[in-house]
Amino acid sequence: MQRRQGRVNAGLLLLLYQISQVGLQNIPSVTLAVLILNVFFFLNPMRPLHEACISVKEAFYRQNWQRLLLSPVHHVDDWHLYYNMVSMLWKGIMLERKLGSVWFAYIIAVFSVLTGIVYVLLEFMLVKILNDPSYEMNCGVGFSGVLFALKVLNNHYNPGRVSSVLGLQISSKYACWVELVAIHFIAPRTSFAGHLAGILVGLMYTMGPLKKIMKACAGGFSSFTDPDRPRNDYSGYSDFGGATYNNERRPYGFWFPPEQHSEEEMRRQRLRRFWRQ
Repeated sequence: MQRRQGRVNAGLLLLLYQISQVGLQNIPSVTLAVLILNVFFFLNPMRPLHEACISVKEAFYRQNWQRLLLSPVHHVDDWHLYYNMVSMLWKGIMLERKLGSVWFAYIIAVFSVLTGIVYVLLEFMLVKILNDPSYEMNCGVGFSGVLFALKVLNNHYNPGRVSSVLGLQISSKYACWVELVAIHFIAPRTSFAGHLAGILVGLMYTMGPLKKIMKACAGGFSSFTDPDRPRNDYSGYSDFGGATYNNERRPYGFWFPPEQHSEEEMRRQRLRRFWRQ
């Protein structure tokens, strides 16, 4: 805390500016709650970073499993917080409106814990495969693992998009893998295993059994709705600021229901059905 006091947190100020440009009224409730929670714990950390991060040594050998809950909401500095929360802002707006607030909150909770577990398993495998005990000491902190999992979901529910990674136009289907490698080369101190854990958790949801397990566990709660059921709350927004949403880092914009942009396509579909008849 002493390091954060006595200086201007430029990253935090810029994050607040980005949020103000979007407008609190345009940010869904769970997404906003996640932003507030992370900012709160940045300003008022429950533990020092070395007591909040997750590692094989702390989680597995010492069984400090509470770090699974602490590590995602603690960040190294204000810029770490800024980049993660700006990414969360745009992913959250798209996914929460697509899936519904209750299910999205459920996803955030499950992904936050599961990403930490997969991270520990990956580091443990490296210890055994490489016979290098130093991997037991690697301690991960931050929300980026969860964000990589959400990126997989976003690409799954919004296929056919193109993402810009280091100026290269990459199909959204492969963007998370390219970004995984690119970030590791640009910032070697970032956790490759932590980001990979997020991708694997996202794939467990979109291609594996995780979604079915979550549905089965939530079956007894009437407040949970089927995330795959068509929604009538403009959740299928495909345009951002009137232009195709290809870049998470747009500073601001407005959402429009897809019906305003697909009348021509609907007319073509009706004509195709007519000629097939």
